[in-house]
Amino acid sequence: MPIKLQQIDPCRWRIPREGKMRVEGLVFADRAMIEVLQKEQALEQVRNVATLPGIVGRSIAMPDIHWGYGFPIGGVAAFDPEDGGVVSPGGVGYDINCGVRLLRSELEAEEIRPHLKELADALFRNVPSGVGSHRRDLSLAPHETRKVLEQGAAWAVKNGFGSAQDLDHIEERGTIAGADPEVVSERALERGRNQLGTLGSGNHFLEVQRVDEVLDSEAANALGLFQDQVTVSIHTGSRGLGYQVCDDHLKMMLRAAAKYGIELPDRQLCCAPLESPEGRQYLAAMAGAANFAFANRQLITHWVRETFEQVLRTGPSQLRMSLIYDVCHNIAKWETHQVEGRARRLCVHRKGATRAFPPGHPETPELYREVGQPVLIPGDMGRCSYVLVGTEDAFNETFGSTCHGAGRVLSRHAARKLARRRDIPADLAAKGILIRAAGRATMAEEISEAYKDVSEVVEVVRRAGIGRIVARLVPMAVVKG
Repeated sequence: MPIKLQQIDPCRWRIPREGKMRVEGLVFADRAMIEVLQKEQALEQVRNVATLPGIVGRSIAMPDIHWGYGFPIGGVAAFDPEDGGVVSPGGVGYDINCGVRLLRSELEAEEIRPHLKELADALFRNVPSGVGSHRRDLSLAPHETRKVLEQGAAWAVKNGFGSAQDLDHIEERGTIAGADPEVVSERALERGRNQLGTLGSGNHFLEVQRVDEVLDSEAANALGLFQDQVTVSIHTGSRGLGYQVCDDHLKMMLRAAAKYGIELPDRQLCCAPLESPEGRQYLAAMAGAANFAFANRQLITHWVRETFEQVLRTGPSQLRMSLIYDVCHNIAKWETHQVEGRARRLCVHRKGATRAFPPGHPETPELYREVGQPVLIPGDMGRCSYVLVGTEDAFNETFGSTCHGAGRVLSRHAARKLARRRDIPADLAAKGILIRAAGRATMAEEISEAYKDVSEVVEVVRRAGIGRIVARLVPMAVVKG
């Protein structure tokens, strides 16, 4: 059935309620984006999500929307347990708590340019990528793996990987409550055991960046950002452990959907009521995987700091590499939102979307409370990334959410085909960007043409008022698995 679309304004499109939809759909996009989306399946997924029990408000799509497993990537949906609301692994994705964090330093770009090659080589060597870890200074016993799932980034800090101040600048302080390692399979635990502190492959990366332009000086000051400053972005998630948790629960959720009489327009939307044993079990396992991801990024942060100190032969007090913020991209979380004039406790699914809480919100770190929660939007390795802050409009309209990145437009196969005869490192070097990667295939899959232009995505967010742009960052050195 064709998707009906009604334009609300230059950046908003409504999918009107029809058929078995319980709520309408809301898509953030400009006209050029929507013309492309009408040829794809992602809008159908927005409509499908709108049929799930207990959905509240709207089924929402961000401007970086593209097709995903069950839910679209770039999708946001909130469910109320009092109305029979559900939780769906497809609404979180396989890479549970894939997310991004941003470190700032006191360095300016010209200070590190003479050392950039050595720095890129050392980061590639010191931060494991690919399938597993080669580091001999981290050996995780089975009982320690369980602690990681319970404590998240706090486990890493307790074990010497970072400082207590880091925890203040992580969504949920780096620990999702309610994690239960006992409902995580041995297979998942085994997959995670040698992957803690690893970058992974695919679209995961570590990037040394320069602040190319400050676009909001008030917010930039609050976040400690300045022109030509060196920053580091880390983008990775829960690795094989999170993948296995998702995979383990899909069959259970299919059985649960049948048991509770939930009609599914797509089997990939399999789900269970939030208050059911199956729903609670998935949330407890998902929280464990999310905490593993927080710890993963914390360990990588520690090794990034160590690497800068080694290469630049200076100490932490000179570098002052502090964490600006760490946000989840793939998560289902309990939050309180105003709906129809009433505060309701909802389970908000963000799949390829970022929490964007406004100024004054109690869950925004105190340091940023006057400007809003930092929102980190990575682009592709050849262009730029953005730092935003959350807004009141986002809190009221999208359950405090905004986009998470550029959004793929080419499949990995299509990207490899397009890049077949291209010298990708040379192309990037011409832009002043060094790349270190485990193989050519990953580089080919991640060429700029594989993604929308993140500047266009962020511009839709700005015009719609669901994010306030603070600064643009450009890559200097990229490390990929």
